[in-house]
Amino acid sequence: MGSHRRLAPTGFARGAGAAAGLVTVAAAVLGAVPAAAAPHDDTRAEVDRLYAEAEKATEAYNKADERTDALRKQVGTAQDAVARQQERINTMRDALGSLAGAQYRSGGLDPSLALLLSADPEDYLDKASVLDRISTHQAGELKELQRAMRDLTEDRAEAARKLAELEKGRKAVAAHKKTVERKLAEARRLLNSLPEDARDAYDRASRADRSDLSGPAGAGPSSGRAAAAFAAARSALGRPYIWGANGPGGFDCSGLTQWSYAQAGVALPRTSQAQRYAGRQIPLSQARPGDLVAYRDDASHIGMYAGNGQVIHAPYPGAPVRYDPVGMMPISSVTRV
Repeated sequence: MGSHRRLAPTGFARGAGAAAGLVTVAAAVLGAVPAAAAPHDDTRAEVDRLYAEAEKATEAYNKADERTDALRKQVGTAQDAVARQQERINTMRDALGSLAGAQYRSGGLDPSLALLLSADPEDYLDKASVLDRISTHQAGELKELQRAMRDLTEDRAEAARKLAELEKGRKAVAAHKKTVERKLAEARRLLNSLPEDARDAYDRASRADRSDLSGPAGAGPSSGRAAAAFAAARSALGRPYIWGANGPGGFDCSGLTQWSYAQAGVALPRTSQAQRYAGRQIPLSQARPGDLVAYRDDASHIGMYAGNGQVIHAPYPGAPVRYDPVGMMPISSVTRV
């Protein structure tokens, strides 16, 4: 998710928290604002702030959701291990029961008396030797059963711990979702309070209406996978911003870059903060199409460099995937995957 602030001036305070910087950038988006419209500046700055905060919450949501998915798989694995161990213990108990029954039936009498009463002492001695071996085997099986039961206890404890962690993750996801929804609802309410012309001006990026670009100028992508990812990102132009989504019908900012690279056979992490470290960081002056451009100190927004001083990104709710100037907000890093 991202804000659409354009071409921040030198010295622009990094992050979306500085109100003065936001007002300055909002003015850059809207162009020369008549004095009569000045009272709306605070509203636009507040909308910018809410979008920036919602974007941070969205990336936190993505991270929690990704963690929850991983935990769900781990819980399944732990539960499978418990089931297998329980089945093994049941089999061992059945085998031990059979051995014990056979031993009781064949050797229930006192050995010396059984030998005296035996019609065939030699046959009895053979049986006794077998029973002794069975007893030794049974003792080993009992030890193995005890070990298996200890393992089962540990597996159950691990499954319980994972389940508790999963539940905690679910609550975190729900909390982040509520935060995002609250901030976006407030931003929409403020936007709707603006006059139609001011609202249209806010929605119109200074150089964002570039979906007709035929391709980047200058150097091409740095690799085949970057070229494939860039082609995928271009194919997504015009699709809606949907927070928490990673395609193909809609995207948030990191969802777009993750999906684009997935089309090139490259698995990127889910969040913009993790994606910034998914490759080698390079100077902006060396950026080529397909490179990832992360914004703000906390990398809470990310896009894909498109060449010609542009990025492709999913900006914010209500704005589709589109081209925008690479300098639309403070850049924290450029990553070559």
